[in-house]
Amino acid sequence: MTGTPRTFLLSCGGTGGHLSPGIALAEGLAARGHRAVLLISQKKVDARLARKYPALRFEPIPGSPFGAHPGVLGRFLVSQTQGFVAGLKLVSSLRPAAIVGFGGFTTASIILAGSLHGVPVALHEANRVPGKAVRHLARFARRVYLPAGINLPGVAAKKIRAAGLPVRAEIARLPKAEAAARLGLDPGKKTLVVFGGSQGATPLNAWARAAVGELAAQGVQLACVTGMGKGAAEFTEQATSSGRRVRSAWIPFCDDVAALLSAADVVVARAGAGSLAEFARIGSPAFLIPYPQAADDHQRANASWFAAQGGGAVVDQNKLGGLTAQVLELLSNEAQLVAYRHALTRLAAEPALEFILDDLDALIAPQA
Repeated sequence: MTGTPRTFLLSCGGTGGHLSPGIALAEGLAARGHRAVLLISQKKVDARLARKYPALRFEPIPGSPFGAHPGVLGRFLVSQTQGFVAGLKLVSSLRPAAIVGFGGFTTASIILAGSLHGVPVALHEANRVPGKAVRHLARFARRVYLPAGINLPGVAAKKIRAAGLPVRAEIARLPKAEAAARLGLDPGKKTLVVFGGSQGATPLNAWARAAVGELAAQGVQLACVTGMGKGAAEFTEQATSSGRRVRSAWIPFCDDVAALLSAADVVVARAGAGSLAEFARIGSPAFLIPYPQAADDHQRANASWFAAQGGGAVVDQNKLGGLTAQVLELLSNEAQLVAYRHALTRLAAEPALEFILDDLDALIAPQA
């Protein structure tokens, strides 16, 4: 334990990309003897992931995304006001040592509530292009954790710390035989995982459905995380060129990301920062298809950086027609796969969680 046990509020709801690093930080704080309360959205995806961690405390707070449409804007203003009131109550009752925000629409209200009470605020941005929440709230923060080489105009350099994304302890590479067995797949076959993030990606699902037969004909099995509400869990079978059967899994929500990525020889995925950190931790080479409507095109920036580090390749969504051939070519090129995995090992070596924990201890330490 580091010093006296303290309470931290972690605002991390809205998507798996925000909640997963919040869980990782909460686990790290608990290991040091501190307490963490994770503030999440009221979305089903947050509730589903939170149920996996009964030892952690989660508090849903109101919030909805910003938008210019009058109806969307109205919901945003009402929910943010409700979230601000809920945040004030939490800060008053829990008296946290610090508040950490991971971006997203649940962050603003609690950061403002904490600032009014004089609580030290830290913000974490994992994307290569900082989002609106972090850009606009940075003035209230004493720490802003950003990817290496990224800065925020108008934010004092003394506030900024270069830090990667904390990854949950459970995200660790498993033997392929064990991982494939957990998914109901054959450990002896090449495996492609399609992963559109915690909520799935309809264009990637459609590509997977169209490509599964051609992949199976070459003996490649597929596991596709379709997203909640985008189809039921099922297994399908296709024939190889020799007549053997190849099984593929369609999974609405994956509770076992370590097994999913450990089973993969190659991943086809969106380029959220959380996913990229997990690919690096497990060592999963990836074809990245940036979400074209992502705010400020941040997924393209993430993907370009990941590819430049040697972790995979970038494919535009409008060029999915050629992706099957690219996947099959990579799966047959063991030397390239090994090169990608070596690069991912280097990326995974960054001790982001321990760095942030140490810095938070310094942030809340009494000043001499």
